[in-house]
Amino acid sequence: MATIKAGNIRKGMYILFKNVPHQVTKTDFVSPGKGSAFMRCKLKNAETGYTQEFTYKSTEQVEEIEVNSIEMQFLYADDSEAVFMNQRDFEQISVPIGLVEEAVGLLTSETTAYVLIYDEKAIGVSLPQKIKLKVTHAEDAVAGNTVGQARKEAELETGLKIQVPLFVKTGDTVIVDTATKQYISRA
Repeated sequence: MATIKAGNIRKGMYILFKNVPHQVTKTDFVSPGKGSAFMRCKLKNAETGYTQEFTYKSTEQVEEIEVNSIEMQFLYADDSEAVFMNQRDFEQISVPIGLVEEAVGLLTSETTAYVLIYDEKAIGVSLPQKIKLKVTHAEDAVAGNTVGQARKEAELETGLKIQVPLFVKTGDTVIVDTATKQYISRA
């Protein structure tokens, strides 16, 4: 574990907060005209998935933790966990659903992702930047008065619903940005 100044905290890093690993999901550096600067952070508990905000003085020391990542294939998810398999030794790891709930709508059985491990325990999943998914249902395009890009709702093979351009049809494969869950292009 490395100790860093709170002013150097960045989104995506893992820190130890109250002796529990947390992922930094948002940061805001504030330097008021009077007084010392501070870092406002949004932290996601890596054990429960609970999110909270905390403010550090910019000179405070914070423990950054080392998180290992293992490339694994998604198998399935149920109400309590998502299960991933290491393709080299076929070992399976369960990740609590609270830690991957925003990723579940993007995962198919062919998806490979990086499972994040801290202290021999899964604490999260890192998805690729873009992912290909098949459109299972999209309404037919209707011409009309539009200004800008016309969009319609499409349902993907995982059950996720996103906005796509009018030319996308049922059966097409689309590329989706995993961070924003928005349509990028057809595959």
